[in-house]
Amino acid sequence: MPNSDVRVGLVSDTHGLLRPEVLAALEGCDLIVHAGDIGDSSILDVLSKIAPTTAVRGNNDKGPWAMLVPEIEIVEAGSVLIYVIHDIAEINLDPAAAGFRVVVSGHSHKPTIEWRDDVLFINPGSAGPRRFKLPVSVATLTISGSAIAPRIIELNVESNA
Repeated sequence: MPNSDVRVGLVSDTHGLLRPEVLAALEGCDLIVHAGDIGDSSILDVLSKIAPTTAVRGNNDKGPWAMLVPEIEIVEAGSVLIYVIHDIAEINLDPAAAGFRVVVSGHSHKPTIEWRDDVLFINPGSAGPRRFKLPVSVATLTISGSAIAPRIIELNVESNA
């Protein structure tokens, strides 16, 4: 049976703003992971219309709806285990020893891809209001068997909002 690729969309720090450019970039994903600071539960409703969506609560997610969102999630994409946490500084395990191949975080608003040994640490950056001079971005993972191909997508947005 041939392996089919799994495309995972990564988004973080929407802070209540879900841009049409974000939706377009995530179109065609098999799964979506939101790494926190969602801002409003309606964001997750919209994302889940594109693909099954998993989210973690960020430090700015407050109120009754946010209490239903866990602080940590584990996602299985193909044969790859993904650990999701909003603030990477709060991770309290060794991802490689725990069997994770990918750690997804947000919080810093800075898009990053970093391989540490055999574990990918990826932050899709901020898809919401622009902060400082950082880009507005999302990311994708294409998982083919045990191979993981990460990609940061800087969005061309009209405003600084």
